[in-house]
Amino acid sequence: MRGGGWWQRLRNRFTPVRAVAPAPRASGDAPDRVADSLRHLLDDPQIPPSVREAMAADFARVEAMLKRLEHGELHVAVFGRVSAGKSALGNALLGREAFAVGVLHGTTTEAAQAPLDEAAANGLVLVDTPGINELDGEARERLAFEVAEISDLVVFVCDGDLTRDELDALRTLAATQRPLLLALNKADRYGESERADLLQHLRGKVAGLVAPDDVLAVAARPAPRRVVDENGERLEQVPPQVAALRERLRAIAEREGRTLTALNAGLHASRLTDQVSARIAETRRSVAAQLIRNYALAKGLAVALNPVPVADLLAAAGLDAAMVVQLSRVYGLPLTRAESGRLVATISAQLIALIGAIWGMQLVASALKGVSAGLSVLFTAAAQGAMGYYATVLIGRAAERYLVAGKSWGALGAKRAVADVVESLDRDSILREAREEILRRLRARQDRPSA
Repeated sequence: MRGGGWWQRLRNRFTPVRAVAPAPRASGDAPDRVADSLRHLLDDPQIPPSVREAMAADFARVEAMLKRLEHGELHVAVFGRVSAGKSALGNALLGREAFAVGVLHGTTTEAAQAPLDEAAANGLVLVDTPGINELDGEARERLAFEVAEISDLVVFVCDGDLTRDELDALRTLAATQRPLLLALNKADRYGESERADLLQHLRGKVAGLVAPDDVLAVAARPAPRRVVDENGERLEQVPPQVAALRERLRAIAEREGRTLTALNAGLHASRLTDQVSARIAETRRSVAAQLIRNYALAKGLAVALNPVPVADLLAAAGLDAAMVVQLSRVYGLPLTRAESGRLVATISAQLIALIGAIWGMQLVASALKGVSAGLSVLFTAAAQGAMGYYATVLIGRAAERYLVAGKSWGALGAKRAVADVVESLDRDSILREAREEILRRLRARQDRPSA
C-alpha cells in the first residue's frame, strides 16, 4: 500500500453490515450508520437465543466495538517478535510504565491496554501483545493475531532487518486489511547514515504492505549516554525518541480515527453476521432433517398399516402437505395448507416423471397387501412403507430447497431442482433404513399382546 493505499483499500473493501433481518436505513455519516447497524445486529430478535449463547464471545466483541465507536476510541495494536521492544515502545508513547518490561523473553503473556495519555482527547488506546516467535508461544502468537484483528491499526515493531518470520507475520496482518506502521526500534544503535540506509531498505522490503511514510525510526529505551564534565565521567539516561511515531498516530486519530474504527467494526460485524446466518441455517437444516424423518416414518407406517389398496397413498399425501407447512415455518416463510398442497403436487409431478417406476412399484405393493396373508404381509407392508418413506424424503428435501431459495425454484425451474435432489440422495441406503425401521415397528406391533 503505497502512500494512502491502505486507506483506499479499506474504503473499497468496506460493505455495510448485513444483519439477519433487514437493518433500518440510518442517517448521518458512515460511522453513525455503522453504529446503527451494530445496534441492530445486537438487538435483532430473529437471532435465536441458542445461536446467541453459542456465539456469546463474538457478540461481546461487537458490543465492545460499538462502545469504542461511541466513545471515539482508536485501538492500536503494538505487534512484533519477542524482545523487539513492544512493551517498552508502548510505555514510551504513554509516558509511563503501563506495560511490563522484562529482560527475559516472553514477558507479555496476555494482551493489555491503556489509553494514550498524550492523546486522550483523540481516544487513542494502545494494545500490547505477546511476541510472535516464542519457542512455546503458539497460543501467544494466536492471541497476538486475534488482538491485531480487532484493533483498528497495527504498529509492527522490529529492531533491525526483517526476518522471514517477521515478513510472513507482516503479510498476514496486511491480509486482515489493517493499516500498518513499521517502527524500527533501538534505532540509537545505528549511526545516522546507517539508520537512513536501513530505513530505505525496510521501505523497499515492505513495499505494498506499509506506506513509505509509515516506516519510522524509534528508540523506546535508548542506551545511556556517556558524559564527561568537571565532575568526572558518568552515564546519563537518554529520553525515549518516539516523537515522530506519536505524531503520526495523533494525526491518524485526528484525521480518520473514528472512520477507521467504524470500518473495522463494520468488517468484523459483517463476518459475524455471515457466521450467525450460517449457524441459523445449520440449525434450520438440522430441525428440518428431523422433521422430514419424522414425517417420512409416519407416512411409511401409515402406508404399511392401511389395509385398503391405493387409499393409503391418498391418505399419506395429506402427511406430505402437513410436513411442507411445518418446513415453511422452520425456514420463516409460512405457507398455507393450500399453498403447501400445490407445492407437493408440483414436486410429485416431477418425481413421477423422473422415477415413475418407483411409484408403479408402490401401487403394485399396495394391491398385493390386500390379498396377502401371514408373514408375507409384514414384509410386503414394510417394503411398501419404505417406498412411502422415500417419497416423503424426496418431497421434503425438494420443498426445503424451494424454501431456502426464498420460495423459488431458481432459473432452471422445478424439474431441474427436483432432479438435483433425487441425484443427491442415496436411494438404496434410505430404503434400507426405512425398511428396517418400519419392519421393527411392525413386528413390535404384531408381538404386542391384545387387550
